[in-house]
Amino acid sequence: MAKTDFVSQSDDQLSENLGQLKREQFNLRFQAATNQLEKPSRVKEVRRDIARIKTLQAQRTSAAAAK
Repeated sequence: MAKTDFVSQSDDQLSENLGQLKREQFNLRFQAATNQLEKPSRVKEVRRDIARIKTLQAQRTSAAAAK
């Protein structure tokens, strides 16, 4: 998912996406441990998407606190 996709989403959508990505990350780690990982690059993509969402949430929280 592109960075701009996350920026345009509401807080609820971000939280929902974060939950989905964390579940996917868990499944990918499980597949990696059992040597069944089809796309190793997806691990890195998911990790970075999680970081993007958490960064956006932190920015929105600090912006709301500053008001």
